[in-house]
Amino acid sequence: MIKTDITVDKLREALTRLGYAFFENGDHNLNIIGIRTKDMESNSFNDFIAVAYKERGQWELQVYEATTDPGVYWRKHPMNRGGTAVLVPGQHRGCYQLGVHQGKYQALVQAKKLPVYRDNNKDSTIDTDCPIDTGKHGINIHRASSKWQSKQVNKWSAGCQVLANPNNFDYFIELCEKSAKLYGSRFTYTLVEERDLL
Repeated sequence: MIKTDITVDKLREALTRLGYAFFENGDHNLNIIGIRTKDMESNSFNDFIAVAYKERGQWELQVYEATTDPGVYWRKHPMNRGGTAVLVPGQHRGCYQLGVHQGKYQALVQAKKLPVYRDNNKDSTIDTDCPIDTGKHGINIHRASSKWQSKQVNKWSAGCQVLANPNNFDYFIELCEKSAKLYGSRFTYTLVEERDLL
């Protein structure tokens, strides 16, 4: 999948088909949508985070290179005894809020319990036929390097949703701040799989 495959219409159709909400009322009412591609072995930023919203009544779409999967380092060295966290696809309503990631910089931080698969076989391939663990795991939406666009995930994600480009991330946070002033501090995050858009 490439960026140009992702459109507002395709996102709306996919979410509607899956029975999820798609926010269309008012400016800066953000649809934050992670798209997990089918490659479950890559250690690169081969997924996307799309943000669809209206600006002065017209649709806008930002699509950022990201990862929705943990990096290979954490797949092989899980932080949790149960295994590495892999966020379960679905619409997670009101699960994020603006906050500080690891005490360092503003990001979207987990505000409600989230379900994760616990991949515990310590290889480089992500497995989703694993037990689901629902709780406060610190699954945040943040960036990789503050200085350059990262190419490899490695330690940047132990289960978080991570944007590769710091400039994209800064703009994303600006959108979240605008939205929070209008609709409150909680954000819905919807994670879908590539096949849901095809």
